[in-house]
Amino acid sequence: MGFSFRHAICNESFEGWPFASAAKAIRKAGYTGIEIAPFTLAESPFQITPAQRHEYRDIIQSEGLTFVGLHWLMVSPKGLHVTTPDAALRQRSWEHIRGLIDLCADLGPHGVMVFGSPKQRSTTGGLTREEATRNFVDGLRTIVPDASRREVTVLVEALPIGQADVVQTLDEAAAIVAEIGSPFIQTMFDVHNAIDEQEPHAALVDRHFDRIRHVHVNELDGRHCGAGNYDFKPVFEVLRRRNYAGWISLEAFDFSPGAERLATESLRHLESEIAQLPS
Repeated sequence: MGFSFRHAICNESFEGWPFASAAKAIRKAGYTGIEIAPFTLAESPFQITPAQRHEYRDIIQSEGLTFVGLHWLMVSPKGLHVTTPDAALRQRSWEHIRGLIDLCADLGPHGVMVFGSPKQRSTTGGLTREEATRNFVDGLRTIVPDASRREVTVLVEALPIGQADVVQTLDEAAAIVAEIGSPFIQTMFDVHNAIDEQEPHAALVDRHFDRIRHVHVNELDGRHCGAGNYDFKPVFEVLRRRNYAGWISLEAFDFSPGAERLATESLRHLESEIAQLPS
């Protein structure tokens, strides 16, 4: 068989839907993976009981889906921050990440955790960008044993300048991954978050391919795929040539079209783009 992409979608576009109904709609639209924002399940991972975790896992499997991983890691509970000069708050925030590592592993094997969370990692308390970044790297290093034990890969996500001042480029993210040197700390590529990158996205993905474990697709303005004019083909061509084994996961930020429409239109658009790749 030839190469084929695996498509997933982030569940928060189905806000307000019962989890089982969202999973059913996701599979009906043609996706085979589901990525979860943990705040849609509970305020804190520590509030999700073993029985509830088992139920979510069963629902995912019963709909023929694969659990991909978690993103939007620190939306709740409020007040967390991983780079603050407040050492006690940093420790509490990294404990939250450890709780999410366990949740991720309990929901399915080999999950990823996309570490974006701009408000919870940007400089604060008078620290410089360099000092805050060092706190971020040091914190990531402390969770390596937890990620390794549960076989969860934590992904350092580069964020655009308008969102955060800690890790703003894929080059910076890859450098952190290299410094930590663990297979369970890697990076990912997000179309929307690469808006400030200075070189073609396909070239970036090609250069850092060995450290990219996940891809988020969306338009540069955050709408669902096909609602704008972003050309996905160059990035997809690199991913196919390099035999990318991860997921292509839709993360839309504008839910106004409605969950079912944005899910279906995005996947049909991506399939059209893939069909146009040179053979």
